[in-house]
Amino acid sequence: MTVMTHERQLPRVLVVDDEAPLARLVSAYLERDGFAVEVAADGMVAVESVRRWDPAVLVLDLGLPGMDGIEVCRTVRKISDCYIVMLTARVQEADRLKGLLVGADDYVTKPFSPRELVARVRAMLRRPRHSAETVVEVGALRVDVAGREVRVDGEPVDLTRIEFDVLAALATRSQVVFTRRQLIEQVWGPDWVSDDHLVDVHIGHVRRKLGDDAADPVFIKTVRGVGYRMGTGR
Repeated sequence: MTVMTHERQLPRVLVVDDEAPLARLVSAYLERDGFAVEVAADGMVAVESVRRWDPAVLVLDLGLPGMDGIEVCRTVRKISDCYIVMLTARVQEADRLKGLLVGADDYVTKPFSPRELVARVRAMLRRPRHSAETVVEVGALRVDVAGREVRVDGEPVDLTRIEFDVLAALATRSQVVFTRRQLIEQVWGPDWVSDDHLVDVHIGHVRRKLGDDAADPVFIKTVRGVGYRMGTGR
């Protein structure tokens, strides 16, 4: 385990990978760039570290022994809204998206450049936040942008940071049809480099949590061949 000094003043990153040389290399790059870093080599330790240390970002290997990265991600999402970047050596799209389906925010495919990973972590923490003091109501849906609170029929809806920002981007400009790339620029930032399918996965998460039927959605509409916009609600 590596902990930088003065960590309270530094953004915290937990690196979880059972390949010790790679974990050390990634940690060294992150520390050099001004992050406080801890390292865990297995899933159970990673979950406990999230509970104890409350990192801002979790860099998580998919192929962990025992409790694998998917299960770690699923468990962490119950206790933390930290950003999660999944590391995967698999190249098929289904494998790459598996982590996103259980709550990861992005993925990096091995082999990767440590500099690229650090840049992604840094960009993630620089993502623009919605600061407008706006409350948007779309039928039974109520989005409090400043309070970062979502309710449907008066009941609170638990969204991750990025899920909320995707919904807030759509809700605060409800007449606009957003392309996937525009949503990436709005939510992840203009310098973000990733697959546009990232948006589809997070839209799917938000719809499910809102109780929005993907086959006939009322809150988030798909505009075929373009992207997404807010619906009229119910």
